Amino acid sequence: MPSPGETVPFLDPLPGRSGLTSWIFSTDHKRIGMLYLWCILTMFAVGVVIGVLMRLELIAPGRTIMGAQTYNAMFTLHGVVMIFLFVIPGIPAAFGNILLPLQIGAEDVSFPRLNIFSWWLYLTGAVLAVTSLFTGGGPPDTGWTFYVPFSERTTTNVSLAVVAVFILGFSSILTGLNFITTIHRLRAPKMSWGKLPLFVWSLYATAWIQLLATPVLGVTVALVFIERLLGIGLFDPAKGGDPLLYQHLFWIYSHPAVYIMIVPAMGVVSDIIPAFARKSIFGYKAIAVSSLAIAFAGSLVWAHHMFTSGMSDTAVLVFSFLTFVVAIPSAVKVFNWVATLYKGSIHLEPPLLFALGFIFLFSAGGLTGLVLGSAGTDIHVHDTYFVVAHFHYVIFGGTGFGLFAAMHFWFPKIFGRMYDRKLANASWYLLVGGFNMLYFPMFLIGLMGMPRRYYDYLPMYQTGHIISTVGSWVLVAGLVTMFWGLSKCLRGPRTVGRNPWGAATLEWTLPSPPPHLTFLDPPDEVPSPYSYAGVKRDA
Repeated sequence: MPSPGETVPFLDPLPGRSGLTSWIFSTDHKRIGMLYLWCILTMFAVGVVIGVLMRLELIAPGRTIMGAQTYNAMFTLHGVVMIFLFVIPGIPAAFGNILLPLQIGAEDVSFPRLNIFSWWLYLTGAVLAVTSLFTGGGPPDTGWTFYVPFSERTTTNVSLAVVAVFILGFSSILTGLNFITTIHRLRAPKMSWGKLPLFVWSLYATAWIQLLATPVLGVTVALVFIERLLGIGLFDPAKGGDPLLYQHLFWIYSHPAVYIMIVPAMGVVSDIIPAFARKSIFGYKAIAVSSLAIAFAGSLVWAHHMFTSGMSDTAVLVFSFLTFVVAIPSAVKVFNWVATLYKGSIHLEPPLLFALGFIFLFSAGGLTGLVLGSAGTDIHVHDTYFVVAHFHYVIFGGTGFGLFAAMHFWFPKIFGRMYDRKLANASWYLLVGGFNMLYFPMFLIGLMGMPRRYYDYLPMYQTGHIISTVGSWVLVAGLVTMFWGLSKCLRGPRTVGRNPWGAATLEWTLPSPPPHLTFLDPPDEVPSPYSYAGVKRDA
């Protein structure tokens, strides 16, 4: 007779284990993933509200709804919340935790207690980041990059904010360590490397970046904290420090962090496209290898953020060349996704729509990144709104739409319920339309010379700012529609079968939602994750 853990859906309490403590002290990877998901979406909501307030302020020159100091605090908090609390942990910590063991036929991750400890670290970092707003000398006003020497000298509460980032970094490192060990040690015996789903490959590549690059950030923000506390001259030139050293250390982590954000979203897209094209993925090995290539090459290009900081011409040439090199594996992925769709039997469901949105927006962001990777053109658009637009096309258009695609793809598996597909489709149109209306004008005003991070601007840029602000309203309408569509079915009956999309990876062989205990015995057979012969939709 199976135990209750093998039959009770993981969202429901086991006998004698109910209430909040059954969640916040759980070592079940699925419940930990859900804890991450709720926290990350909450932080996303906070970041969106701050972003909309900033856009309202910028709708006209001069003061509109807030002063300059408040604006500086707002864009600092917007960056910290969105980068460290939403996009970096977004897909790997939430969907990685829920799905990684299920996709490789494992019972759980290698270190379940370390896994819940990582979530507690994430929660602690988030609380400290928010607390930094209301304590000390006021909200930090340095921007999310904490550039020195300003971050050394400002009287705002930078010290607590960097402590929060330090703790969040540890959470990320432990998650990466857990994933690498799990993939190496807990794969089902018949799950060879050549049968790993591409989402797992993306998590594997990401985990190495988390493990190797994040400690550099930890050391850097720890040095900022020590310099502020003890007055030692590490980065502050007035004390004999080197501010350029800070930039190198910061970007050694923070550029690879872009790939922590984007590579898992690429894995999501790689799983969705073949499922809705009813066709095996084109170039499986090329996509898997390109994930590792992005992780490796992406760790060598950090100094392209510093072309105007005073490097030698040789260094500029080398980092510019390497930046173009990292574009190759990204282009390989896009080519293979499009080739998979070619002559496929397309089912245009919401997950595929969001995946297509990812490809379009990420491609726009990637191509404009080449403008910044070329030293000659970067000089002209450095620190302008062109950079803001490029960054949001890659990070929000990429990671954000990748997360939305993952939510719509795995929502029926996680909750056992199907959402309103018409609302999901409507939200996609609003989101894509609002997104382009919000961020595309920034390319134009950036080319015209509008500097980023500025509270005020000349009247010549106002038209672009007005269009962007109205676009933010459309985007928010899309977000409200999307989350309304997803949430309104949560109280309905669980009617979804095991495999509503007809996908072929292992998690779709389990009930929806999966039970507390899964794969106590490894699966007898592990078919190719993208072979759809004999795979049928059952809902």
